Amino acid sequence: MEQDVNQVMEARPAAPPAAGPPAAPESVFSGAYRALTVGVILSVSMVAFESLGVATVLPGIARHLDGLGAYGWGLSALMLANIVGTVVAGRSADRHGPKRSMAVGMAVFAVGCAVAGAAASWPLFLLGRALQGLGVGAVMSMAYTVIGLAYPEHLRARMFALLSSAWTVPSLVGPVIAGTLAEHTSWRGVFLLMLPLIAVAAALTLPGLRRMSRGQGAAGAAPAAGPWWKGPLAAGVLLTAGTALLLQALLLKNLALLIPLAVLGLAVAVPTLRQVTPAGTLGLRAGVGAGIGIRFLLCAVYFGSEAFLPLGLQELRDVSPAMAGLGLSAGAITWVIGSAYQARTDGRARGRTGSVILGFTILLAGVVIMALAVLVTAIPALVAVAGWAVGGIGMGIAFNAATTDTLEQAPAEQQGLVSGSLQLAQTLATGLIAGLGGAAIAMAHHHGSTTEVALVCTFVLTAALALAGVLLSRRLRPAPTR
Repeated sequence: MEQDVNQVMEARPAAPPAAGPPAAPESVFSGAYRALTVGVILSVSMVAFESLGVATVLPGIARHLDGLGAYGWGLSALMLANIVGTVVAGRSADRHGPKRSMAVGMAVFAVGCAVAGAAASWPLFLLGRALQGLGVGAVMSMAYTVIGLAYPEHLRARMFALLSSAWTVPSLVGPVIAGTLAEHTSWRGVFLLMLPLIAVAAALTLPGLRRMSRGQGAAGAAPAAGPWWKGPLAAGVLLTAGTALLLQALLLKNLALLIPLAVLGLAVAVPTLRQVTPAGTLGLRAGVGAGIGIRFLLCAVYFGSEAFLPLGLQELRDVSPAMAGLGLSAGAITWVIGSAYQARTDGRARGRTGSVILGFTILLAGVVIMALAVLVTAIPALVAVAGWAVGGIGMGIAFNAATTDTLEQAPAEQQGLVSGSLQLAQTLATGLIAGLGGAAIAMAHHHGSTTEVALVCTFVLTAALALAGVLLSRRLRPAPTR
């Protein structure tokens, strides 16, 4: 997790040497950095394209492979494996530098795409998704590590901004391309298209990491504080295993198995989550703990609702995959707009707490509009796209404000822990709510009900979490003491 990333950043080598003050300002696209910059941006863009593209065509894949009863695992498998990939890559980078982690991450991601694209059954497809998740965790964590290692301080902010913008083009074209491929050729083409993109990203990125691959990570790595089974790798695996056991138990029809397995999953996951997050997180203590909880709620509402938007439009409203993907594009674009608005108004009268409350309120409105358009046939189906555009604005406002305020309150010695916990909250929330929504579909089918009823339950859950976020937002800042 990001604690390990920060350890690498603290041990970074000197940036490419300069004889003196440059005659012109350095750029991330200047000769020394050009290939690496393009490669890192392309690496993040391919992850974004895969994420949005697969979400668009996942309903068709589930129908084709008879996996609708375990639909949530199509996303949860990737997100939970992402946790392990992030932790393993961070630990490896501490010891060997980022090249090995990035190379292995890209290779595993490519294998996962190949396995998922060739899968003849839903379990094999989920195996491919899990491999993709391991690769995504490594690639994304190493993208941020590389910025700390390869770029001087005055260029890092620019690179972080470029990584955020790397989602923009995939947001516009990913769902449309994926939906068009699924309609006119096969959904398998979405995964096969990833393979040349991965090869190009690797060719541009890996050579620039060669000078950072020997000894530099090991030199800065913190000595082991104890046995490996008490370290972050074991904690990441246990948290993933406990959450996976809980989600799989909820798919069972037999209550005699469902209840004890679900309790066992919680018994493994909850103590581990307490171990890997700052004190007060599970109790939502005012300040940092509440900020991490707010990140969890935001991502549960946004990504949990978004995961079932294409399914609802395609299954209930008979919308094409390409048209259903417009909702994902609309939400991603307006998220950027909401973030820009919040950044421009940051520090004004209502403060960041007020921005988070406003964002949650707008996001709640977006969920309601989108859900009604999916579930009520009297409302035009494309109103759901407009609803999700509203939700994206709220997400951009609240996400930006909550993240900034939480990190601002984190003690200097816990910056890595808090940053990693925020990312963990996002990944865990996405996988958990997607799994719970999939479990609702499975339970509906077990008891002779319909997908429509399951989606009603899912959207009611995400709307309730948005309302809880409005209430929790007031704890973002501790009450002033006398």
